[in-house]
Amino acid sequence: MGACSPVYHGGPLPDPLSEALRYHAGARAGKLEVVPTKPLTTQRDLSLAYTPGVAEACRAIHANPHEVFSYTAKGNLVAVVTNGTAVLGLGDIGPEAGKPVMEGKANLFKKFADIDVFDIELDASTADEIVAAVKAIAPTFGGINLEDIKAPECFEVERRLQEELDIPVFHDDQHGTAIISAAALLNTIELTGRRIEQTTIVVSGAGAAAMACARLYVSLGIDRSNIKMFDSRGLITRDRPDLHPQKEAFASAGPPMSMAEALQGADGFVGLSVAGILEPPMIRGMADRPFIFAMANPDPEIPYEDAKAARSDAIIATGRSDHPNQVNNVLGFPFVFRGALDCRARKITEAMKVAATRALADLAKADVPDEVLRAYGVSRLAFGPDYIIPKPFDPRVLLYVAPAVAEAAEASGVAREPIADLGLYREGLHQLVERARGLITPLIHRARANPLQRIVFPMGTNTTVLRAAQILTDEQICRPVLLGDVEQIRAAAEEARIDLSGTELVDPSHSDHLDTLSETLWIARQRKGTTRNAAQAMARDPRYFGALLVKHGLAGGMVGGPGRPYKHTLRPALRVLGLAQGSGRASGVYAMLFKDRKVFFGDCTVNVEPDAEALAEIALNTAQVAERFGQEPRVAMLSYSDFGEHRSDPAVERVQRAVEIVRARRPGLQIDGEMQADTAVNPDKVAQSFPFCALQGPANVLVFPDLTSGNIAYKLLEQLSAAEVLGPILAGIGAPVHVIPVDGSVTDVVNVAAYAANQALDRVQGR
Repeated sequence: MGACSPVYHGGPLPDPLSEALRYHAGARAGKLEVVPTKPLTTQRDLSLAYTPGVAEACRAIHANPHEVFSYTAKGNLVAVVTNGTAVLGLGDIGPEAGKPVMEGKANLFKKFADIDVFDIELDASTADEIVAAVKAIAPTFGGINLEDIKAPECFEVERRLQEELDIPVFHDDQHGTAIISAAALLNTIELTGRRIEQTTIVVSGAGAAAMACARLYVSLGIDRSNIKMFDSRGLITRDRPDLHPQKEAFASAGPPMSMAEALQGADGFVGLSVAGILEPPMIRGMADRPFIFAMANPDPEIPYEDAKAARSDAIIATGRSDHPNQVNNVLGFPFVFRGALDCRARKITEAMKVAATRALADLAKADVPDEVLRAYGVSRLAFGPDYIIPKPFDPRVLLYVAPAVAEAAEASGVAREPIADLGLYREGLHQLVERARGLITPLIHRARANPLQRIVFPMGTNTTVLRAAQILTDEQICRPVLLGDVEQIRAAAEEARIDLSGTELVDPSHSDHLDTLSETLWIARQRKGTTRNAAQAMARDPRYFGALLVKHGLAGGMVGGPGRPYKHTLRPALRVLGLAQGSGRASGVYAMLFKDRKVFFGDCTVNVEPDAEALAEIALNTAQVAERFGQEPRVAMLSYSDFGEHRSDPAVERVQRAVEIVRARRPGLQIDGEMQADTAVNPDKVAQSFPFCALQGPANVLVFPDLTSGNIAYKLLEQLSAAEVLGPILAGIGAPVHVIPVDGSVTDVVNVAAYAANQALDRVQGR
C-alpha cells in the first residue's frame, strides 16, 4: 500500500508462485464474471430486459434521476479504481499488471459484504487524468474505491473526487489500514491502562497509509505533538524545506533525531515502511508494555519472533496471517461501503471512519463464535494481547461495522436515506451472512415475546453447547438448562471463557426430582427388562434425565448432542417420550437454504428403508416443519422414475402408494409423485412434460425414498453448493426434542433450540 513498496522488475517468477498462476488462469481466466440477476430464458424475458421494456426504466430515471437506485444495480455497485503505480508489494507495475489485485479486491467486496464491483484500471499518470476519468464514469457507480495509487497524487485525487462527486469515495490504502490499526490501538490502550491523550507513538513511513493512520489516531484522541513521523530521509521536522501539506501536518518541532532515539520511552511503534528498519535493540528502551504495529508487507519492519524475544511484554500486530493480531484491510472496506451504500451516503466522513474503528474494537471484546474458531483451527480466542482485533473471517464484522457507519452517516448529515430502524437493518444484515437467520428470525421474535421456555441440554460440558447457551441467554431466546456435573460444567466454561451467569446448571445425580423421574422411567420400562435400580441409574444419565424433565413438564424441550453419535441421544428420547399423537414415525428434516429458495429435505437422519406408510409419515412430518417456518409446502415424493415411468418396480410402487396415503390423510396438501429430483424443482419441465402435476410451483419439500439418498443429498449440497443448512429438526416425536449431529456447530444448536422453544410455546398455549 503505498509509496514504499518494492518494485518488481520482471523476469521469471519463482516456482512457489506456479500454484498461484494456475489459480488465476484456471478454466476461465481471472477471478470475476458478470451474472444476471433477472431471468433471461424466454422471448418475454428478453423484451423486458431489453427493448421495448427497458424503455420504461429509462423514462422513470429520466423523470427522477434518484430512481436509478430503484431500477439499476448502481446502488450496490462499486468501482475499484487504480493506475497501478503503488501495487501492494510490487510498486509501480502499471494498470494491466495491477488488474489481478483489483479483481481480488472485487472478490472480497462480494464475499464479505455482497457488494458488486467493476475493477477499473486506468492508463493515467497524473491526478488530473485520474480525476477526469473517474468523474466521467461515476454515474455508473454507487461508490468509488481508490486503490494502489502512489503518494502524493493519491491525496489530491481523493480530495478532489470527494469534493466533486456525490457518492462515497474511499482510498482504501489510506483509510482501511487506518481503521483497523486504530481499532487495535484503542484496545491496546485499554489493555495497558494508558490514557490516549498521553500516549506517544513513533511512526515509520510517511506514505498514504501512514498519514491516514496518524490522522485517525488524532481523531480518536492522540495528541498530534506526541507523534514522531519518519520517512526515508529521517524524522520529519518543521525546518525541512519543500514539505508537502500532508507531511507538514506531522512535522516535529524539535531537533532531528534517529528512530532509535525517538523510541526511547515511547509507548508505541507504528510501521508502514519497509522490512528490517526496526531492530531488537531499538525497542528494548521503549516504555513498559509497548505496542509494536509492524505492518509492512509482505515482511514486517521487525520479524514477529525477534520483537517478542526483545520485548516479551509487547503487544504486537503485523500484516501477516501467520501471527496474532493481523491488520488486514478486509476488516474495513467491505463493511464501510456496505453501511455507506445502504443509507445512500454522499461521502465517507471522518465520523464514519471513527464509528467503524470503535465498532471493530468493541467486537474484539465479544465472545468468539465456534465458526470462527473452526475457520482458524484454534480452540479459543479471547480479548487480550494476542487478540486485539477481530479475525477477517468473523461474519459478525458486517453486523457491527455497517450499522455503525450508517448511523454515523446520518449523524454527519450525509445520508440521503437514513436507516429508519437499525435493529431491523442489523437483522437484514444477519440474514445476508446467514440465510438460516431469515427462517429462524420469526421464531426468535416469538420466543422473546413470551415467557422464556426452559430447554435442557444433556451435553452440559461440551464447549459448543456452552457457547450456544451463552448466546441463547444473551439474546433471550430461551432459558438454557445444562445437565451434568456442575463443577465440570463450570470448569469447562471457565477454560473457554464463557459467561454462564443466567444459565441454570443441574446435576441429575443430586436433583430433587431424581426419584420421581426414575420411578416414571421404571414404570414405562418395567416390562422391557428394566429393574427399579436400573431405572435409577438410567435416570442419572443426562440424556434420560433431560427427556424425563420434558415428559413431566419441568422443561419445555431438549436439544441433545453435539459430541455424541446421533442415535445415542435419539434412542433415550424415543424410549421416554414416544411418538407424537397421531404420528406413526419420527423423522429428521433439514432445511436447505439456497440464495433464491428454501427446500426441506426428509428423511435424512432416522428411517433407513421406509415402507409406503413410513414414507407417508415422513412427508407429513416434513410438511409440518415447513409450515412452522411459514412456508406453504409443495411436496415431491422422489424416485428415479417420473409418474409411472417404471411402475413395475416395487420401489416405485412404494412411493406411489405413499402419495395415496398422504392424500387420504391431508386432502388439501399439495403433493405428487413419484418424480425425479430435477422434475420436482423445475417448473418449466413440469409444465412441458407433466402438466397434470398437482404441484403449483417448484417443490419445497423433498421426500427421499430412503435414508441413504436423503443423507447423501443434503451432505453433498452442503459441501458442493452455496447452500446453508438448518437442522436437523426431529419431527413426529412426542415432545420438542432434537438431536444435533456429533460435529454440529454453535449456530446449529442455537437455531434448533429456537425451534424447540417455539414448539414448547405451542404446547403451553394449547396449539
